[in-house]
Amino acid sequence: METCRLGDFLNVLEPWLDADYIRKVFLDNQGRLVLFFSDGGERVYRLDDCSQSQLQGILKDIGNKGIPIETQ
Repeated sequence: METCRLGDFLNVLEPWLDADYIRKVFLDNQGRLVLFFSDGGERVYRLDDCSQSQLQGILKDIGNKGIPIETQ
């Protein structure tokens, strides 16, 4: 698991924010984002400076790119 700040996460995610690269995103009950990549890999992120509303906004943006979102 990688802990990062919201701005850093968005900078890392932006080039990959496409359904061709990310198969789905899962938000677990501990607030961690799990990204499942099309090549079978996955990464877990905990955003340490992000409010719940900011996190929901990120998920909405990801969903608008055609990437399925699952929550627990």
